[in-house]
Amino acid sequence: MPVGSITRGTTNTNRLRRIDRWIADSPALRRADDPLVVDLGYGASGVTALELATRLRRARADVEVLGLEIDPGRVRTARAQLADVREGRTPFAGDLAVSFEVGGFEVPTPGGRRPCVIRAFNVLRQYDEADVASAWSRMTERLAPAGLLVEGTCDELGRIASWVGLEASGPSTFTIGLRLTDLAAPSIVAERLPKALIHRNVPGERIHDLLVALDRAWAVHAALSVYGPSQRWIAAVRTLQGGGWPVTGGTRRWRLGELTVPWSAVAPAT
Repeated sequence: MPVGSITRGTTNTNRLRRIDRWIADSPALRRADDPLVVDLGYGASGVTALELATRLRRARADVEVLGLEIDPGRVRTARAQLADVREGRTPFAGDLAVSFEVGGFEVPTPGGRRPCVIRAFNVLRQYDEADVASAWSRMTERLAPAGLLVEGTCDELGRIASWVGLEASGPSTFTIGLRLTDLAAPSIVAERLPKALIHRNVPGERIHDLLVALDRAWAVHAALSVYGPSQRWIAAVRTLQGGGWPVTGGTRRWRLGELTVPWSAVAPAT
């Protein structure tokens, strides 16, 4: 039987675009011997899996996407959508390498293939924090060597998102992705933190320290808004670096409204 619980199934077009482009740039995908990517818990519509395949094939023309859902009804719906794709009745390319099956955290794949990437978004939000570690472990056990699990949460329109990047050994990175236009304060992401962090945004926890420092840096560089929100964000990120936060990447990622730090920089206090 599939492992897990049925989610609300909320699905919107382009909701996961920020996460998709981050995955497309990951070594786990680009260097994979077998570029199988799993969209775990895609929801009531298969559109996010179709969008994922469309975006990732620009980085890997041979990518394959497998959508997994616990609810057989959702799988039937997604397969009907895929049939329309194959018949050319949608904007998606008819030859997209996409399939849909029933499955949960056990991540069943044809022939036991090990995916190079598993994307599990807005799935663990409904679980208890105590359930996160076991779900992470089940999913990472299924990864190919050097594979990546991307687990996180976003708002309904995909403008506010955060996620954890996990390897077989455990969590390795934490990323914030925000729409910078009209952004009042980066700490708006607090309501969309992954389950492992959402209850930890309190004084004494590192995620709280990060969001406070990011808000302060964003406010300090308000004058740069005349040059565009990306320039203001880049300056804020550099200020964080100058303050000792181990921010990774460079301006190519930062200008997209992203901020990535090692998981150890925000890991919950024991």
